[in-house]
Amino acid sequence: MSSTTQVFKATEPHVKIIGRTHYYNEVLWLALSGGGVEFSFYGRKAEITLKGDAVASTGNNLARIGISVNGKRVIDDQLDTPIKTYTVFESDTVQDITVTVIKLSEAAMSTVGIQEIAVDAADGIKPTPPKLHTIEFIGDSITCGYGVDDEYELHSFSTATEDVTKTYAYLTAQQLKADYSMVSYSGYGIITGYTENDQKLTTHLIPDYYEKVGKSEGEFDGTLLPQEVYWDFNKFAPDLIIINLGTNDDSYTKEEASKQAEYTRKYIEFLKMVRRNNPYASILCTLGIMGDRLYPYVEQAVSGYSRETADSNISAMKFDEQLAADGYAADFHPSQATHSKAANKLTAQIKELMKW
Repeated sequence: MSSTTQVFKATEPHVKIIGRTHYYNEVLWLALSGGGVEFSFYGRKAEITLKGDAVASTGNNLARIGISVNGKRVIDDQLDTPIKTYTVFESDTVQDITVTVIKLSEAAMSTVGIQEIAVDAADGIKPTPPKLHTIEFIGDSITCGYGVDDEYELHSFSTATEDVTKTYAYLTAQQLKADYSMVSYSGYGIITGYTENDQKLTTHLIPDYYEKVGKSEGEFDGTLLPQEVYWDFNKFAPDLIIINLGTNDDSYTKEEASKQAEYTRKYIEFLKMVRRNNPYASILCTLGIMGDRLYPYVEQAVSGYSRETADSNISAMKFDEQLAADGYAADFHPSQATHSKAANKLTAQIKELMKW
């Protein structure tokens, strides 16, 4: 770096914050899939220093990070050391550069912090401008991009093969030129997490963590769990909220009417929580990519909620179920082709719904 090198923290005067993040001990911490920052500068070089949590030294389900320069990914790595510095751009001539840092893997396993950004640029860095629209996505493994980089359906979970930028959610936000926030956890549901023994998995419920910065095994700076921090809903006010939950609940409810009815009741309660925190957002409830058996109960939840609250700013949409012909990712999760199709369907629905 030269005499015009300047060092910045990943804070709002300097970068655009993407998704739910938490600034703690001088570091911007990322937990949830898709969280990150974006900034631009006119200069010759940029370095980004990332900080790992305690998981970084274990070698197991490390946080995966993607860094792009002018829309092209230049760094794709898993954070396996406490501190790592990446040279993301270097040139003999000054250039207009936009850098995007995205956490590609999900919250539950590990977190990562942006410690500092150093640039050789006379005028420093500035946040990229906000986009016209804002969307929050609430979902499970499908929204996280579970296994999307491992198109062998008999392989199991790894953060190394998760990439949120290949999901229906991220692609939809891109197509609509929208800023986004993701709240998604693999295996999570409304009344239960994914279960194979007919017993509820009540540790894996989205409503328990929706109002938190995240939920993770990895502590911010080794001392603070994301689930101990309440999210400030004033930081991101979405125009639209997409809820895609029920795939994991279906592992428990199966064909049992009483369990399906419980899903509907709890879904209505969750909708009230979402609305309490987002008074003006339109809400669109979706399901179906990995099976649509619970979709009628999603519709019942939407109509029941509307009746109870007189809130009509809510609707439902059924995704097409994935096709074997489009391939599968790990554990029979959606392939890139399936995500792309789902994004096209959702984008068309949103354009009609929101008049975007």
